[in-house]
Amino acid sequence: MRTKKLKDKNKKSAKKLQKEEEAMKKKRKKRKRSKNKEYTIISYFFVTIFISLIGYMVYFNVEKREDVISSPYNTRQNQLADRITRGKILSSDGQTLAYTETDGEGNETRVYPYGNKFAHVVGYDCNGKNGIEALANFSLMSSHNNYIEQVKNEILENKNPGDSVVTTLNTKLQETAYNALGSYNGAVVVLDPKTGAVLASVSKPDFNPNTVEEDWDALVNDSANSSLLNRATQGAYPPGSIFKVVDALAYLREHGTIDGFSYNCKGSITVDDHKIPCFGGEVHGSEDFTKAFAKSCNTAFTQIGLDLGAKNLQETAESLLFNSKLPIPLEYNKSKFDLGSAPGNPLLMQTAIGQGNTLVSPMHMAMITAAIANDGKLMKPYYIEKVETVSGQTVETTKPSVYKELMTAEEAGVLKALMTEVVKSGTATKLSGESYSAAGKTGSAEYTGSDGKIKTHSWFIGFSNVEELDLAIAVIAEGAGTGSKVAVPVAHQVFNAFYYN
Repeated sequence: MRTKKLKDKNKKSAKKLQKEEEAMKKKRKKRKRSKNKEYTIISYFFVTIFISLIGYMVYFNVEKREDVISSPYNTRQNQLADRITRGKILSSDGQTLAYTETDGEGNETRVYPYGNKFAHVVGYDCNGKNGIEALANFSLMSSHNNYIEQVKNEILENKNPGDSVVTTLNTKLQETAYNALGSYNGAVVVLDPKTGAVLASVSKPDFNPNTVEEDWDALVNDSANSSLLNRATQGAYPPGSIFKVVDALAYLREHGTIDGFSYNCKGSITVDDHKIPCFGGEVHGSEDFTKAFAKSCNTAFTQIGLDLGAKNLQETAESLLFNSKLPIPLEYNKSKFDLGSAPGNPLLMQTAIGQGNTLVSPMHMAMITAAIANDGKLMKPYYIEKVETVSGQTVETTKPSVYKELMTAEEAGVLKALMTEVVKSGTATKLSGESYSAAGKTGSAEYTGSDGKIKTHSWFIGFSNVEELDLAIAVIAEGAGTGSKVAVPVAHQVFNAFYYN
């Protein structure tokens, strides 16, 4: 009996031990799985980091390499300058806009044959870099010259010639725009609406890029004129009546058509004790939408702005890239459209005629105009047509690309018809009667001068050869008066230079 109890006890002990061993095995397996899981997570983590580093290196070499090398803070440029002579910058019609001159002792001087005329857009290569000199720095300091020639120059310790950058700029259009703007400060931008190529870009007041280094202190301290500021891309101006293209688009999107619109202009409109007159108090009488646009009737568009409301105007302006980044490769300022959270009627009225808090650059208005001309599609603006070796062999070429569809083709067609009527019977009739057709919108934007007096910027936006499209243009002449007085004649000279000279 005693033996039996002992056997039973041993059996129980054995089972208990077996269970404990099984439990221990399970714990060991669990710990092992846990450790394996930790090792797996850590392995995945490091693999992810490794793949990310490889991905970034690929991205850097494809997308960012040129930007980093072109940076004025990158000391590698000094090493490149020891081996390569900076390449030429050429116009699209083959003229030299910048080149490096080397004297008998090997001293290099950057020369700008056209001086002030291309100052802002071509830029300068001292005290930092600016304009195309900065944009194309990587290409200008690279050499794809014949390999044997490169080796020969290295052995003889001679510099290799840098690649040439062929820009989209046209010397005839640039010179015409520069001369037409005359003594007025302001800007002229000319685009090819079908490709986005920048054909001309003028900014005044200007400077002589050949003497930037000597004139540097005077230029940077010139707060009265801000001569170094590229007004074409960095200028911020109230748009005045050229903003009515935005009003028109907002109205079209809200109502689906401009047909049926009617308004009786009495020369001024007053709401909440805020009065807005038409220019010179002119009374336009009974108007449809086309006439109101062609005559640039302030009272009609003030009422349109009130009827549309802040939300519609804000949405339409922002769809045209106000308050947004712009696809411009040179330095620029974003355009501003701000009605605030609860605008009163006076601010809404001012905004509808391009005053208030709205600010825009000439380049941005040229882009909007080009999109209207190009059936609503905005082509990405570019300044460099191609890069080529010193012997003229092409290294790379810029392919035009659509940046964004700012409006439908139908909407663009309505705006195009409205702008065509401005030239036929409205405020830009000075452009009519030529062998080419034209369309556009004038603007007169009020601002307070440094002397405290109210002055007026002269604006014009438009395009030529309406059916086939050749040029899109934006002109602003600071403090010059109405758009039809100065800006339209400037555009007229540019168009004529393209078609007749």
